[in-house]
Amino acid sequence: MQADNASDYASGSEKPSYDFIVVANRLPVDRVQGEDGELSWRRSPGGLVTAIAPVMQESDGAWVGWHGATDEELEPFENDGIHLIPVPLEECDVQLYYEGFSNSTLWPLYHDVIVPPEFHRTWWDTYKKVNKRFADATASVAKEGATVWVQDYQLQLVPKLLREARPDLRIGFFNHIPFPSPGIFSQLPWRKQILEGLAGADVVGFQRTADASNFLRCMRRYTDRTVKGSLAIPPAASEDSGATANICRAEAHPISIDTQQVAELAHDPEIMARAKQIRQELGNPKTIMLGVDRLDYTKGIRHRLKAYGELLADGQIRVGEACLVQVASPSRENVERYQQLKDQVELMVGNLNGEHDTMEHTAIRYLHHSYPLREMIALYLAADIMLVTSLRDGMNLVAKEFVAAHTDDTGMLVLSEFTGAADQLTQAVLVNPHDIDGMKSGIVRALRMDPQDSARRMRRMRRHLRDHDVARWSQTFLSSLAQPLPVDSLV
Repeated sequence: MQADNASDYASGSEKPSYDFIVVANRLPVDRVQGEDGELSWRRSPGGLVTAIAPVMQESDGAWVGWHGATDEELEPFENDGIHLIPVPLEECDVQLYYEGFSNSTLWPLYHDVIVPPEFHRTWWDTYKKVNKRFADATASVAKEGATVWVQDYQLQLVPKLLREARPDLRIGFFNHIPFPSPGIFSQLPWRKQILEGLAGADVVGFQRTADASNFLRCMRRYTDRTVKGSLAIPPAASEDSGATANICRAEAHPISIDTQQVAELAHDPEIMARAKQIRQELGNPKTIMLGVDRLDYTKGIRHRLKAYGELLADGQIRVGEACLVQVASPSRENVERYQQLKDQVELMVGNLNGEHDTMEHTAIRYLHHSYPLREMIALYLAADIMLVTSLRDGMNLVAKEFVAAHTDDTGMLVLSEFTGAADQLTQAVLVNPHDIDGMKSGIVRALRMDPQDSARRMRRMRRHLRDHDVARWSQTFLSSLAQPLPVDSLV
């Protein structure tokens, strides 16, 4: 039965059910207030929504997630052809499940312990409770034999919970962030529970082959499953475990961007004019470098600023001839580590500008804002060199957007080898952000690169992005999820 609007839920009629369900921490909509004060919903920007929305619209799909406000319960509703199933969260849920376990335990652990993770049993208890709430909401609206695609580290227990409640479902999981090595993962007190939660999926997708390998190594070491190739095979099913004794397959499915949309926006006359205006506002320097990141300790912003500051001090870069624009979008501002990072970055920017600014030019233009896609495309076009210096990153779509926007083959990407994007954008100038001298050399290399060489490199990277866009990502994953296991894989 297909749901056309929320009235079906309230009328007492049969509850709608769906063939295809996406489960994510957030719904793909933002609540906006019009000029008349009326509240409405607008589709959120982002590659995940872009990739999955067409599939949902074609297959009677629904999206299960939190709508963004605490202590508020909403009825299911429809927006832009997608059926939305809100999962309520209380303020304490956000503090313990999201800010706590998800972002102060799992996030730092999965990003190579750049900062120490915190392990609190109250956070874990709430994480379990909220995951159960998401699983229950999903099980209640899934048709017999439906496909369910669970997204990201906040919901790693959902696959097993769904498997127990609805063994008829086809369940996929995609991990958007890195997956740690067994040595790092071993620190997690609830490592076995997390692995068993993920193993409830038929296919677990990762950004990089190395992440899938780490997952399988952890499965071998910390669970009773046998690992054979890409498969994690459970012990012989007993009466108690039969419902969850599925075979889990781990694969790399690197996410991408809507390459065509970015390229079309890059040819928009208004955006092109805005790019020229940005250069003028910066004093028309010869070279504009750009960093675009969430204000997160995994992004290597401090390492980037240190390298840039040393290049200024060495005289290899001169203010007026070059300028760094650093966009740092606010992120998790209620988490102490992020508050400390914000203070540290702002202090570094202030010190560098105080030391190197002139009356006419600034060394670093620091922008602690979020910007819509059109403004971001203008910034990409205005920039000559993109600096992506993440210490650890699942993918980093900003790197791909910059390359896709430069349809004239100008510009150059300086890219951390610790990003998932480095596996695909191999023609970039790859750097180790922990090596400040090496990063300085990489920036100078990009600055002085022969235009024909840089054009050839950008052309190859854009060709890859055209062939491997976000639509192909979703199609490839869902096609793999639909495939039965070969019989000889268990022999």
